[in-house]
Amino acid sequence: MGKANKSVKTAGKAASAKPGKNPPKSKPALRAIKGGKSAPAKSPPPKPAAPPAQSKSSQSKLAMMKALTPKPVPAKSAPVAPDDVPVIALNLEPGKLSPAMAAYFKKCQDKLGFVPNVLLAYAFDMTKLETFVAFYNDLMLGESGLSKLEREMIAVAVSSQNRCYYCLTAHGASVRQYSGNPLLGEHLVMNYRVARLNRRQRAMLDFAAKLTVSPWSVEEVDRERLRRAGFTDRDIWDISAVAGFFNMSNRVASATDMRPNAVYHGQAR
Repeated sequence: MGKANKSVKTAGKAASAKPGKNPPKSKPALRAIKGGKSAPAKSPPPKPAAPPAQSKSSQSKLAMMKALTPKPVPAKSAPVAPDDVPVIALNLEPGKLSPAMAAYFKKCQDKLGFVPNVLLAYAFDMTKLETFVAFYNDLMLGESGLSKLEREMIAVAVSSQNRCYYCLTAHGASVRQYSGNPLLGEHLVMNYRVARLNRRQRAMLDFAAKLTVSPWSVEEVDRERLRRAGFTDRDIWDISAVAGFFNMSNRVASATDMRPNAVYHGQAR
């Protein structure tokens, strides 16, 4: 009995003892979306079906089509046509170049790769050649409120009114070069009014064209329009000087049948 009671007591102590920590429960599966059920396992995508084998007749047709398809031929640049000879229709013997003009001709050759024919045309008289070069360089390359492109645009718009072959060819190439836009050069040669010009450019060319076609009709309202477009009075002088210079040059070129260098035709296209 003593042993039995002891056993009972021992069993009682064991029953009254604090139970140990419960074993960790397994975490529930993650929900696919809030309040939803567990996301079902995705089945692997089906493998694409192999393309049907081509018959021998189909293969032969494809081979024949490839053989008949013309291969692209790389474009070849057209050779530059030789310059027209003589440069002008007048029989004027070229004179001996002055040291200044000899250096200028060499500079043209080194920088442009040719000497513009207009210089060769004037080379019969050193005084006229040096005067022409000085006046041209001052108007077209000197300091001005007009950009070089704007001055070339005036040259082409004026030459278009006068239909001067030499100046349209030479200065049309300059417009293409300065603007990076061959279309602008073509528009100005044909009719500047179809070109996409801003307000400043349109006012400038309208003035130059009017000064060319009907200079007696220019009045204060025309100068005021240039001012409203942003030109200063000095700019108006330069517009007028460039337009006047090319009206003179157009008439001399047309009177003497001056021929442009052939290289101009392919420049900046």
